[in-house]
Amino acid sequence: MKILVPVKRVVDYNVKVRVKSDGSGIETAGVKMSMNPFDEIAVEEAVRLKEKGVATEIVAVSMGVTQCSETIRTALAMGADRGILVESDVELQPLAVAKLLKVIADKEQPKLIILGKQAIDDDMSATGQMLAAFLGWPQGTFASKVLIEGDKITVTREVDGGLETVELSLPAIVTTDLRLNEPRYASLPNIMKARKKPIENLKPADLGVDPAPRLTVLKVNEPPKRQAGKKVASVAELVDKLRNEAKVI
Repeated sequence: MKILVPVKRVVDYNVKVRVKSDGSGIETAGVKMSMNPFDEIAVEEAVRLKEKGVATEIVAVSMGVTQCSETIRTALAMGADRGILVESDVELQPLAVAKLLKVIADKEQPKLIILGKQAIDDDMSATGQMLAAFLGWPQGTFASKVLIEGDKITVTREVDGGLETVELSLPAIVTTDLRLNEPRYASLPNIMKARKKPIENLKPADLGVDPAPRLTVLKVNEPPKRQAGKKVASVAELVDKLRNEAKVI
């Protein structure tokens, strides 16, 4: 079984995000970038399925600027077999990404596509669902447990009310949640081996997709600074401030 794993290059989750001075977006110049954490979980799950003998090949896909190849190399070092880079200087929004992935899926014919439930830069949480709609495949989103038996996949989902278990027929889409697994660190030998694994370079035009953005960001603002706390001398003063200043009671 072939597994397709889309991975996104984002600002590292340890970096404090800064807004550009003109408010047009997030500052990325000179900022550490890494694989989206939810996509790391997706790669790890695919590798574990291969180690169990369920999967035979893992293909990592990334889209964006040339440096996205570094993100693919990370996936290859974790255990993916080969990569596909769709290179584009245009901002790729979820709809365009889903369309590109649909064409790649038609070409590669994977039985399973595993991707993060959302990217930590835009928090859209839409690509997996859009891709499932384009392909006409069943989907198990926000997965905290995945079990494959034959042509069936059982996905335990994290929902508002607790956990929900669904059974899907392959081929299918799975989007990963935080509690699905803990991604491994790539060992030095695997990092060296990843340099020799192939990465296919494509352009959106090669796939017949127009990646032009459909949404326009008007302005990005930092959240308001949190006000300092206040000390009160009595319970009566606390109640008064909660009622008349904070207006929460």
